[in-house]
Amino acid sequence: MVAFSTQLRGVHQRLRQALDLARRSIDGEFEEVGQDLLIYCRGFCAALSGHHQSEDRGLFPEITAAHPELAPVIANLVRDHNMLEHLLGGFAAAIDAGADDDTLHRHLDGIGAVMETHFGYEERQLLTVLDTLALGDDPKALLGDLA
Repeated sequence: MVAFSTQLRGVHQRLRQALDLARRSIDGEFEEVGQDLLIYCRGFCAALSGHHQSEDRGLFPEITAAHPELAPVIANLVRDHNMLEHLLGGFAAAIDAGADDDTLHRHLDGIGAVMETHFGYEERQLLTVLDTLALGDDPKALLGDLA
């Protein structure tokens, strides 16, 4: 049986690392061919979106089915996902428009702040449940490709 609480924390840690790489790419820290702003920033956006889509479609329905009392928690988490998607869209638009580094950093600062609040809330509310819930054995289906 997969320890989904450990998997969730691992995904969150990898997303934090991806956010850090995106910040560093804005600062021009990577000089090698193919390691640039678009790869790291778009990669971070895709990873965060994919994680949340997997939770919305896979993990959250399973949690709600087993623990209907957690429906308000899941609704809050889905609301956070929607807010983060909006922020990621704004960040992508800023990249496409050729925004300056300060503007890009402000976008990432906002995304990072909401992401950290969301991760903390999710972990406080769901880690114990994830340790006790009998879920399938494919973490990627429930938590995204970073699982």
